[in-house]
Amino acid sequence: MLQLQKFTFNPMQENTYIVYNDAKQAMIIDPGCYDVMEQNILSTFISKNDLNPVLLVNTHCHIDHIFGNAYVSQLYNLPLHAHKEEEKIVDLDEISATRWQLNYTKSPRISTYLVENTLLKLGNDEFEIRFVPGHSPGSVALYNAENNFCIVGDALFNNSIGRTDLPFGNHEQLLLSIRTQLFTLPENTQIYSGHGSVTTIAKEKTSNPFLK
Repeated sequence: MLQLQKFTFNPMQENTYIVYNDAKQAMIIDPGCYDVMEQNILSTFISKNDLNPVLLVNTHCHIDHIFGNAYVSQLYNLPLHAHKEEEKIVDLDEISATRWQLNYTKSPRISTYLVENTLLKLGNDEFEIRFVPGHSPGSVALYNAENNFCIVGDALFNNSIGRTDLPFGNHEQLLLSIRTQLFTLPENTQIYSGHGSVTTIAKEKTSNPFLK
């Protein structure tokens, strides 16, 4: 059975996730650790639980989701997995950091592309890659049917949706992504977002004001 641990990091209060299996293989998703203290929180959890990180994944590559990419990649010798369309977002990382006056160590380039409608494997566990552009051009969601959860980045939040006023954002595209790629999941699917608290598909279908 998969275990999921959430950390809330950096000035943007971004959610970083570690998903790990019974064999202690771990996938680190959207490492937003901003400073040494937050880096230590992440690595201490990994070492205390005797985990073996084998995957570094970005749901998308906005600056708040990639602060820790360089740290995680170097410490655990992991290539970066993300959608090909996120290369144009990685290209803007240093401009974004400067604009927001944030300290930033440049993320590695994307080494392995996540392709929609394929499977990403963590040991024997499988994650369906769902393409949910709109908040960013290459946003993906990672759905694990067996354990009934989906990590959606900033596509969908508890009672909200991702902003679309950033470069390459598209509001109508985001709404279409949510309706066709997320709202088609079972209604009891747990939704883990890039910010805020966990929600469910059923809750967002009935109460999200952006999706009425």
